[in-house]
Amino acid sequence: MSTSSMAFPPSLSVIAVPCVLSFPFFAYSRQSRPILFPETERTVGSMKKETRKRTLARALVCGFILAAAASFLPFAAASEQVPQHVLRLHVVANSNSEADQAVKLQVRDAVLREAARWYGDAENLEQANFAVCTHLQSLTKAANEALRENGFPMNAKAQVTDMYFPTRWYDGIALPAGTYRTLRVTIGEGEGKNWWCVVFPALCLPAAGNREDVLSALPESQREIVEHPQDYRVELKLLEWYEQLRDLLA
Repeated sequence: MSTSSMAFPPSLSVIAVPCVLSFPFFAYSRQSRPILFPETERTVGSMKKETRKRTLARALVCGFILAAAASFLPFAAASEQVPQHVLRLHVVANSNSEADQAVKLQVRDAVLREAARWYGDAENLEQANFAVCTHLQSLTKAANEALRENGFPMNAKAQVTDMYFPTRWYDGIALPAGTYRTLRVTIGEGEGKNWWCVVFPALCLPAAGNREDVLSALPESQREIVEHPQDYRVELKLLEWYEQLRDLLA
């Protein structure tokens, strides 16, 4: 049979035509393995280079993250111990009206004066927490008396709870973000702006001591962070993000 008389069956034509059309892109060796033309080889080589670059970039990023984590974790571990030595105060106003915000400060002062009567001899957070928890009724009474003296019919409620706080600065020191044992006073509906400070060691007016009272209550590793927060601005922000994420996932 002559080649001029050969014809592909329809089923083979479906396969043969794409193969013929694709021939300019590939040549086949004796081992029937595809060999790329020079132009295609250059393209593949370029792609491999880009892949190597991306792999190297990822490795560098991973290395940077691991190095940052290695330096951050000791800081985070020390910072997480700070809440074990501090009792926070959180006063929530009834609303954001000028009158409600003003009386919030009157309630704050009354609660601080009353609290100082009970935890004044406390040497650590455990003792201060016990003293405050034991006298929640008298703290609530002091808050309500301040409201009545200023002509407000609403009531306040004092309770001790665990609350998340972002990093806060007080008198040149900073308390790292974290979950702190907190004396929380809610006035009325508790829908206004809040006020927060430190009950123990005393750092709030009018029952305030000074920054040394707070620093002396902390171990040396934590004292360095609290006393020199300007040296740890990046770490404090990272810790805040970390604590917020952990609080969301809890």
